[in-house]
Amino acid sequence: MEINTTPTAKYEYAIELRHVTKQFRIRHQGSLKRAILGAFKPKRIELFTALQDVSFAIPHGQTVAVIGKNGSGKSTLLALLARIYRANSGEVILQNHQGDRPQIAPLLELGAGFHLDLTGLENIQFYGALLGMTQQSLESKLDSIIEFSELKDKVDTPLRNWNDGAKLRLGFSIAVHTDLDILLVDEVLAVGDESFRNKCSLKIKEMQNSGKTIVFITHELTAAERIASRIIWLSQGAIRMDGDTASVLEAYRQASREGTI
Repeated sequence: MEINTTPTAKYEYAIELRHVTKQFRIRHQGSLKRAILGAFKPKRIELFTALQDVSFAIPHGQTVAVIGKNGSGKSTLLALLARIYRANSGEVILQNHQGDRPQIAPLLELGAGFHLDLTGLENIQFYGALLGMTQQSLESKLDSIIEFSELKDKVDTPLRNWNDGAKLRLGFSIAVHTDLDILLVDEVLAVGDESFRNKCSLKIKEMQNSGKTIVFITHELTAAERIASRIIWLSQGAIRMDGDTASVLEAYRQASREGTI
């Protein structure tokens, strides 16, 4: 289903999901033994439900952490918001304060959107354009992007030779220099050295103060506690709990101790 960007009344929400379900078709191959014996059977197709009837609304300017164990549907949710996937049913509504299509900066996978054979400088231009930055905007912010990333000595070398931490710093720096309405982050704050993580946290605080909407996935509960005002806890593709940070974390930690997450 196409993502709907039709505004709701008064443009109250930056993000709204209405009974969203996302399924994937998984093809199972026959066994090697059967293939050798010439006993092929037709491929079995399984329908896997990653998200089931998920509904919530996020007001403009709110920071929301999404938690849950692996396979709970967290990354699928962010991919829907980033317009990478389409929902099988339900509505995904995204809008800025004016009710128009918002500018979204997705950091869903380390290095996603980069070309490893291009230099850091070339990737700034390429990835910035993907995120909607004009050439004029890129040129005006180029020095600031490089300075924030702390990669001045590497920007003229191909990314193929960079480590994961350096790619992270470049991707985050580009994203936070866009004129974004919504920032989507998948585990990025857990990567890199402590100094850069602290720098990212300060930048996010700055974005929060300027009214940006932020949704991020994390397995680090302390990061959720420090940054988010609200937490959505996913379990087996459904919302198990949605509320203020302290209440959800208390329930999550209790479930973790009991082995019932």
